[in-house]
Formats: sequence, structure tokens, C-alpha cells
Amino acid sequence: MAGSSTFQAPKGVAEYVPPDSNAWLAVRDALSAPARRAGYGYVELPVFEDTGLFVRGVGESTDVVSKEMYTFEDRGGRSITLRPEGTAGVMRAVIEHGLDRGQLPVKLWYAGQFFRAERPQAGRYRQFSQVGVEAIGTDDPALDAEVVAIADEGFRSLGLSGYRLELTSLGCAQCRPAYRERLQEFLSALDLDEATRARAALNPLRVLDDKREEVRRQLVDAPLMLDNLCAEDAAHFSEVRVHLDALGVGYDINPRMVRGLDYYTRTTFEFVHPGLGAQSGIGGGGRYDGLMESLGGQALSGIGFGLGVDRALLACRVEGLMPADESRCDVYLVPLGATAKARLVTVAGALRKGGVRVDMAYGDRGMKGAMKGADRSGAAYAVVLGERDLDAGSAQVKDLRSGEQAAVPLDSLTNHLTEAVAQAHVPQGEPQ
Repeated sequence: MAGSSTFQAPKGVAEYVPPDSNAWLAVRDALSAPARRAGYGYVELPVFEDTGLFVRGVGESTDVVSKEMYTFEDRGGRSITLRPEGTAGVMRAVIEHGLDRGQLPVKLWYAGQFFRAERPQAGRYRQFSQVGVEAIGTDDPALDAEVVAIADEGFRSLGLSGYRLELTSLGCAQCRPAYRERLQEFLSALDLDEATRARAALNPLRVLDDKREEVRRQLVDAPLMLDNLCAEDAAHFSEVRVHLDALGVGYDINPRMVRGLDYYTRTTFEFVHPGLGAQSGIGGGGRYDGLMESLGGQALSGIGFGLGVDRALLACRVEGLMPADESRCDVYLVPLGATAKARLVTVAGALRKGGVRVDMAYGDRGMKGAMKGADRSGAAYAVVLGERDLDAGSAQVKDLRSGEQAAVPLDSLTNHLTEAVAQAHVPQGEPQ
């Protein structure tokens, strides 16, 4: 490679640097906070797993497994895949560590990077970030409602309002086979190309998600799963809706919803933001009653979701929302001279221990350059300390928002700044 060449991030990777990374962190934390409040424990998962886990867990007929996985052979000749989704890995961890042998339901949340070899476009990345939850061990409809409400609360806490929640039921192992036959019979009479016919034979539900107008026109009268639920599934879905109504979670019933993973059963949902264009999904999930058993575990029911951090951030931008304060620090220290620097280094340490974000003008910059740095940092206060200030036993504290400046005794500087920053963080109208 020529010496003048520079490296760039791989194509299709969502990469964030300050100040955008502040907003990204705020979105991730906002999406995970409701799960923590609902008693979900954190699980840190491997970024790669045995390929067979995803083939069996996600479904061989899915685009994820057949087209989109990053799969490679490791040095021991094992087939390894970068995780394309989170649920299969959580199931494997639950089984491996015997979490399902204790109190049920097992309630877990995770956050991290996932990988799919897709064609990059706005909102669709080859490396993307998700926050997810899984609740395993009961088919209680109230738990379904809790999981959906946790996702909804995460989006609402960001101030998002332009999305909608779509809800359906995909039935169970008892009623799906008869529906599958009805749907395949309907599809066999349509004018479909060879590839679509092959898809209909393997997984007819996927045809309902076809975006081509010539196919969609023929699907208007297609039989729908919601109209073919067994009595038990219909009752389950009805109870889920009752709980969501009680929680104040609004939703639209979408009987044609098809998720991209094969393991979904019963309650299935997706959050959609029309402002994002073609890649409008910002999160979704559902129940997966047979998944754990298919991976060698107990026959336990489960429900979960994956919420897109990158997509949620894009949705915030579409709605003009600022998820985080873009400032890097609260206080910016400007030492003028070696003695002043030594003193302010100790001030910085004391303030940071007290929870105040502090930066300093390093490199012996002059006053003008240092104050430019203070402005760029977004700090509320700048502290200037020079030889004269040291002799006077005080520092110059400037409020960068109002422009007001005052001399503060060095002995009380740390306390003064800590209180000033705390005051600045109290929202207007709240008691102090």
C-alpha cells in the first residue's frame, strides 16, 4: 500500500465520533433504562458463535441465514459466525449456564453490535447496534404486554412521537400448519415467478411481505393468520391487548406483518417510523415458544425484542430531537504558567471525584487559544488562573453562558464550582 494512502472504516458501518457519539450513548441508555427498572439482568454475550446456533435458531429459510451472515472458519476448522441477532445467543447462554433451572421467568437484557452482510443504505448497516430483552419461562400475556411496554417507554423517553406500534399474532404450532396449507393453496393459484414459488413452498408467510406491486395486487384476498387462530391463541392475543390498553400503549393491528426471523409465534410486534423512508423499522420482536427446545433446552416459552440504536437516533434527528447535551464537560480550566497548572491539576482531580466533568487547556496555550477551547468544549464555566491570581489567592471564574466573571478564593473554588454546576443542571421550575 502506498505511503500516502489512509485507512477508512469498512463500508456499511455506523461509526460515531464526538459530538454525535454523545447522542448515540444517550439513545442506547434510554432504550435500556426501562428494562433495568423492570428487573431485567444484564447479559454480555460473545460477538461470534457456532454457525449452527443461528442456522437452527434463526431459521435456514430466512434471508439472514441464507444471504446475510458473516461466516468464516477459525484456526481449528470450526464454522464461526458474527452474530446477526441476539435472541439465539441469549438462549444458548441461558441453557449453558442453567439460568432456566432457577426462578422463572428469566429476564435478561443486552446491548451491543450485530452484523449482517446487507447492501448499505440509509438506516441499513452491516454493523449495527441494538438493545434487546428476553423474558423466558412463561406464556403469560401480561409478560407480553410488559415487554412491548418496555420498548415503547424507551422510545417515548427520547421524546419520539412520530412512530407507530404494529401488533399481530402469528399463532402456535397447533394452528399454524392448517393455516400454512390454506395459504400455500391460495398462493399456488397466483401468477408468481419461480423464485417466489420456491419461497412459497419453503415459507409461504414470507410471500405476504413481498414489496413488488405486481405481487401485492394478487395478495389482497390472501388468508390471514389472525383469522385462523385457534381458540387458545385468540384468547391469548385478546388478553395481551387488554393489558396494553390498561398500560396506555397505543398500537395498530397489522394482520400482514411478517418478521425476518423464523422463530416467532403468537404475539409479534414492530415499531415503525415513517420518517425514515424504506428502512422504517426502529425495533420489534415477539414470542418464540419453540426456540429454546429447538436449541437443546427445556420446552420453555419466551418473548423478547431488539431495538435499533442507530435507527432510533435517526428517528430523533428526523423529529428534531437532541437526545443528549453535546458538551464534553461542565468546567474548563485555563492555567497560565507552570505553578497555576500544578494547582489546577489538583482542582480537576477533586472536581472529577465529586462527579463534575472537567477538561483543561493542555500544551501551555495562550489565553486566546485556551478560551477558544473552552467555548468548543461546551462547558458552562471557565476558570482562569495566572501568577497574579495565585498571589491574590483567588481564581477568575467565568460563566460562559452569561459572560459574567468573578474572583473566587482558591480555598473554596472546588465547592463553588460543584454547587454552581449542580445548580445549572436543575431543570427550570423544579425545587432546588
